[in-house]
Amino acid sequence: MSVIAPRPFLVSLFQTAVRAADTLEAMRAHLPAKPKGRTIVIGAGKAASQMAASFEALWDGTYDGVVVARHGPVEKTHRIKVLQSAHPVPDDAGLVGSEALLDAVKGLTEDDLVIALISGGGSALLPAPPEGLTLADEIAVNRALLASGAPISAMNTVRKHVSRIKGGRLAKAAFPARVVSLVVSDVPGDNPAFVASGPTVPDESSADEALRIVSDYRMALPDNVIKYLRSEFAAAPAPDDPVFARHAVHVIASARVSLEAAAAEAKRQGIDAVILSDQIEGEARDIGKMHAALAREVALRGRPFTKPVVILSGGETTVTITDTCGKGGRNSEMLLSFALDIEGVEGIDALAADTDGIDGSEDNAGAFADGGSAARIRKAASDPRSFLARHDAWSAFHAAQDLFVPGPTGTNVNDFRAILIR
Repeated sequence: MSVIAPRPFLVSLFQTAVRAADTLEAMRAHLPAKPKGRTIVIGAGKAASQMAASFEALWDGTYDGVVVARHGPVEKTHRIKVLQSAHPVPDDAGLVGSEALLDAVKGLTEDDLVIALISGGGSALLPAPPEGLTLADEIAVNRALLASGAPISAMNTVRKHVSRIKGGRLAKAAFPARVVSLVVSDVPGDNPAFVASGPTVPDESSADEALRIVSDYRMALPDNVIKYLRSEFAAAPAPDDPVFARHAVHVIASARVSLEAAAAEAKRQGIDAVILSDQIEGEARDIGKMHAALAREVALRGRPFTKPVVILSGGETTVTITDTCGKGGRNSEMLLSFALDIEGVEGIDALAADTDGIDGSEDNAGAFADGGSAARIRKAASDPRSFLARHDAWSAFHAAQDLFVPGPTGTNVNDFRAILIR
């Protein structure tokens, strides 16, 4: 262990996890046979342009298509048009993108094939308010969801019932063509119906369930949104609808696969690895405290794991926003809470990052922490607990020069956490 520098080691595990979610290799084994008719490619999400470029590298037939990615750098494509819109709060460009996808699947026949390239982030990138609602209403819904602390599955249940494109509606619009969905999962449990709110994958959730979620998490939604959810028009198409009979869905990359690859890389470098779970959810600061308690137990008492060891976990934590809110995403907040609870304990180094390369709205994927992080933040700025109280983890780690900034990765399989106990 003495020859391994902690931070480069942790970065190597992150890079391995991201490579395991590489869209080119992940897609290769799941492409369908060429159809008698046309091939149309549609898609949305943070990995949309990378998935489109991978498709073009693999497909040897004719095709046309359009996908919607987030604003920022995108992969170059040849025939597939890449549109861009805003994340995490929808914008007017997203309306254009949604209409482009719906237009792309109009007028198809049963001999045609639609290949849907779906990845996390598509919920915000594809605003498509139904009749009677506006983009402002959808933005209000999105802001309320992001501030609620609800898990991603609950948020997407609400989203898909106030949309013309989510909840399987995009696939239904393609009928009678066959639709094959290739999904890069960013949701705990890898249910493809929850990724990007399932534009091509229906599920059994109901508008009544969406209303219960709104009530349970005390979301303040516009009155006309509540009225719409109570109407017959909010019902999403059911999975047993005949229009989905010939459709196929493949989850081609996920947190589970990425964590297993990272564990194998750690062992290759001589460090035992333990995967806690790829489905961890909950308030980010609480998950940070839980991980800190486990790391201290290993560091100080040598249980339940023998050191040296790296503890890996994934999933999607949440941050319940308050009136006072600074900069930072869920991974940075989780790690700031973690850093406070391991203060002064030697031999612990951690990295928490979003596998898409962007944690929240800033340019970092996450941050590093160790037993001296809280002291460095205190010396460089102020009390780290005050940063945590106002959800300003980015500023805390920026002051301590502990941000992790790899840039956008081109994929998205959610949170990646690695804790090395030496």
